[in-house]
Amino acid sequence: MKNETVTKLSVVIPCFNEEKTLEKCVHRVLDIADVTLRLEIIIVDDASKDRSLSIAKELESEYPEVVVLAHEVNQGKGAALRTGFKKASGDFVAVQDADLEYDPNDLKKLLSPLINDEADVVLGTRFLSTGAHRVLYFWHYMGNRLLTFISNIFTDLNLTDMETCYKVFRRDVIQSIDIKENRFGFEPEIVAKVAHMRLRIFEMGISYQGRTYEEGKKIGVKDGFRAIYCIFRYNAHKAPLPVQFLLYVFIGGLAAMVNVLAFVGLFSVGMKVSFAAPAAFIFAAVINYLLCILLLFRHQARWNSVNEFIIYLIVVGLICFLDLGVTQLLLSLHFGPSFSKILASMLGLAFNFMGRRFLVFHEPPSGPWKPQHDKN
Repeated sequence: MKNETVTKLSVVIPCFNEEKTLEKCVHRVLDIADVTLRLEIIIVDDASKDRSLSIAKELESEYPEVVVLAHEVNQGKGAALRTGFKKASGDFVAVQDADLEYDPNDLKKLLSPLINDEADVVLGTRFLSTGAHRVLYFWHYMGNRLLTFISNIFTDLNLTDMETCYKVFRRDVIQSIDIKENRFGFEPEIVAKVAHMRLRIFEMGISYQGRTYEEGKKIGVKDGFRAIYCIFRYNAHKAPLPVQFLLYVFIGGLAAMVNVLAFVGLFSVGMKVSFAAPAAFIFAAVINYLLCILLLFRHQARWNSVNEFIIYLIVVGLICFLDLGVTQLLLSLHFGPSFSKILASMLGLAFNFMGRRFLVFHEPPSGPWKPQHDKN
């Protein structure tokens, strides 16, 4: 390392029922300290039912580097990390599972781009390393690659291992992020949020000695589905424009079907086009708006100003007139009502997306992130 000053690394260890491995894990972390690297080891016991907490307390009394925090009720890995991150006081903060799957010696390698001020976040990848890897579950491997691929689509990153445990941050970065997920959803959530901040993100190969379920592995299939949900939840509103448009095509397609069915139904019972088209459009617009909030642009959206409400009404009104005009034009050319409405709806789809994305649900970019002392 080109910087010979002393660096302090806070290592957060979430722990739940790890009495067999916790002590050895902490000793391995302690062994990486040297004249240029000081350690703060924060063990967060997540209401373990075995001897994990008492072992952690013994380590705390023996080693001044060790700090123990405890949850009274089990909350999950994400919640334990959230607790530990708040307590961290080092220059950089790393995540270390309490099992023996990851080698703490790799943390020193991951620190190098951070110490040299080349990166804000460094991820350890299990898929770019030439180091030792225990051979285990094929479908876990495929699941990790699939989740990473989906995450990359939404974040526009080119990571190889989104689900890796080894993530090292500048302390001011990780303490500026509001972490919501309590369980293994932490991984896709944190990747999404650092991507939105447009941080300098590096990947470096690490060794990996995975364990079996018999040896205590906890992540399961339901966590994989949760990860997909988290990728969608924390990325959709800031995803690249093409990805958002594809999502909106799905939403707009559903709304367009409602629009067509409502129009044909109203027209078939004798309602005039000048009434049937706007009525069907407004009904479909409500469906579209609700789906946009639930699935794409904003979760828990609120009208926070009169201007926003007016903009929404203007956009809906303009598209409504466009829909009516195109429908009437096509009917005057002797096209059928279904065909006329379908073409009008398809034309309105693109304008609907642009209006919602850039006017109604406009959200300025959150990055690039700057350290607190660089902000005005």
